[in-house]
Amino acid sequence: YAVFTHLSLAAVLVIAVPVVVPLVMWLIKREKSPFIDDHGKEAINFQISLLLYNLVGLVLTPLCGIGFVVFAAVAVLGVVGVIMASVASSKGRLFRYPACIRLVH
Repeated sequence: YAVFTHLSLAAVLVIAVPVVVPLVMWLIKREKSPFIDDHGKEAINFQISLLLYNLVGLVLTPLCGIGFVVFAAVAVLGVVGVIMASVASSKGRLFRYPACIRLVH
């Protein structure tokens, strides 16, 4: 379940709404396991962080064109982060995403 919480970032490609899938998954299972609670919060925070970084890129694109670099960096961070988090959770370890703004505690 923790692995799928992280992999839910792929759902953004289908439903085009970030944060919703891991939020629902976390709300359903957060009280049943501290492990799932931790991974759920981390996945939610990471998707919120990626959304905020993409908004920064959106603002910077018309201003100076550097937004495309931000978009590319966010995409790489998203893919690499999700892979690392999924592997860690599948091995029963906790994981902290790099460059993650932790709003949900």
